[in-house]
Amino acid sequence: MNEFNPTIARGRESVLATNKVIRNTYIMLSMTLLFSAVMAAVGMAINLSPGVSMMMSIGAIGLIWLVLPRFENSTGGIAVVFAIAGLLGAGLGPILNAYLALANGPQLVGTALGGTGVIFLGLSGYALTTRKDFSFMGGFLFVGILVVFGAMIANLFMEIPALSLAVSAGIIMLMSGLILFDTSRIIHGGETNYIRATVGLYLSIYNIFVSLLHILGAMSGDD
Repeated sequence: MNEFNPTIARGRESVLATNKVIRNTYIMLSMTLLFSAVMAAVGMAINLSPGVSMMMSIGAIGLIWLVLPRFENSTGGIAVVFAIAGLLGAGLGPILNAYLALANGPQLVGTALGGTGVIFLGLSGYALTTRKDFSFMGGFLFVGILVVFGAMIANLFMEIPALSLAVSAGIIMLMSGLILFDTSRIIHGGETNYIRATVGLYLSIYNIFVSLLHILGAMSGDD
């Protein structure tokens, strides 16, 4: 005689729901990264100015803070995510053009892209396979973000190259921590919305790439 166990049933439902969030997140993340790459190529082709690039970045931030929360639980949120990825991707145009104009520019961009991929796949894969809970990192990451943000503001006035590199290194470390933290939250049910999860992972990848490109350019003596 088979007896229905509600605890086991709820456990299975929870696992299925978590797996669905993971699957949807990584599918959407792949699509937004591809779309962002296409828009970056467009931004390069039309030779966007740094001023327009900055406006696009500000627009993307506005979408994240003001628009996404209103649509994150509906299909409209998907369009908002692609709009964010498109603006940030196109905004990379002037940066990529500047680096690609250097003698070793293609190598720098390729190394930054490859390094970003290795960091993301390694950390995300580790979190997914070990299923370790990284929620304990939340407080540390929050404080770290405040410190890095403060250093960025200070360097706008002091313009110290070493501090700029330290900020970029700090961003890479913080974004790496956020990849572990965000992936862990998805696995353990702390994040059940794949739209929010996608945006979080996308921003981590984006910031790692830009910061790594900056550091590599500085190390090569071209930044």
